[in-house]
Amino acid sequence: MDFAFDARTEELRARLLAFMDEHVYPAEQVAHEQRERLSSPWENPPVVEELKAEARRQGLWNLFLPDAEYGAGLTNLQYAPLAEITGRSPQLAPTATNCAAPDTGNMEVLAQFGDERQKKQWLEPLLGGEIRSAFAMTEPDVASSDATNITTHIRREGDEYVVSGRKWYISGAMHPDCTIFIVMGKTDPDGPDIRRQQSMVLVPRDTPGVTVKRAMRVFGYEDHYHGGHAEVIFDEARVPVSNLIGEEGGGFAIAQARLGPGRIHHCMRLIGMAERAIELMCRRAVSRDAFGKALAQQGVVQNWIADARVAVEQLRLLVLKTAWMMDTVGNRGAHTEIQAIKIATPRAVVGILDRAIQLYGAGGVSQDFPLAELYAGARTLMIADGPDEVHQRSLARREIKKYL
Repeated sequence: MDFAFDARTEELRARLLAFMDEHVYPAEQVAHEQRERLSSPWENPPVVEELKAEARRQGLWNLFLPDAEYGAGLTNLQYAPLAEITGRSPQLAPTATNCAAPDTGNMEVLAQFGDERQKKQWLEPLLGGEIRSAFAMTEPDVASSDATNITTHIRREGDEYVVSGRKWYISGAMHPDCTIFIVMGKTDPDGPDIRRQQSMVLVPRDTPGVTVKRAMRVFGYEDHYHGGHAEVIFDEARVPVSNLIGEEGGGFAIAQARLGPGRIHHCMRLIGMAERAIELMCRRAVSRDAFGKALAQQGVVQNWIADARVAVEQLRLLVLKTAWMMDTVGNRGAHTEIQAIKIATPRAVVGILDRAIQLYGAGGVSQDFPLAELYAGARTLMIADGPDEVHQRSLARREIKKYL
């Protein structure tokens, strides 16, 4: 078994680590200060645009796309350690390298299922970082953990689709550059196959009948860097039939194809978040005294740090194995592993961040350190892209089936 990264991965890791040290980490405080002076909280601070320009100049751009026609042409195994590095600064680094959700998943959908016109109109400006996008699937009035429950209706009238429904926690929709929604709804709500009732259509933000109603908070955070999370109303919004992605009835399959890579990307970045937390724990532990000795000499603190290191090493191996399997046997063949990392990674990282917050005391829950916001993001990933319990149910059924 060879655990070494290949030469291209090592070269990109070195460049990305230098980019983080020289540009991203110093920009964190600058971005915070600039944001307070913006006319709209949803705009990018100027330093973010500077980071994007520098990342493009250095060739650290669209690293997530395995198709060399559109992206860096990296395998999942090559991209995994790079995503981990960007996860250390999840508010800035993914956006700076054009590797931020939900745009990544939307670009993958358009690259895989879009026609040439759709690629020209929407994929190309997304690849260039010129626009942002949103993926509208989750709804407030149904259990969205079961995607067959969605009630948004997409009916055909002549050469148009008419979209009506209410979505929420639509990531990126508050950003002023978000110009296109990929909307999942039912084109055949009474069809016999519940997984063939759904379709996906492209709905421009400026379409009459589209209303971005309000920003949704996540543990009190508005998540400005990711363009927020919005409640969006589609009220008889009309788009050309040519805005259909793929075929009618293909929406559920497209959603599954989109969510597979998204889940592993989240887990890759979560490991980077955990590494940032361990670093902050260690720095705090050696710089603070309590009850006559450094926190680093307190047994309970040593246990927290040791347990965190063990957990991260375990998770990294599982994520890398999953990435390797996705490359060799495809997403379907790696289904069990994808579900395993989606269950294990957020749960463990939340625990690590919780201990780090405890170590920082009042500072841990403040805006002076990144831990509270990292915690909110990690905890949300126990729900996003399918809650833990759904993945546990599916994984258990697959295991039990072997013995029936």
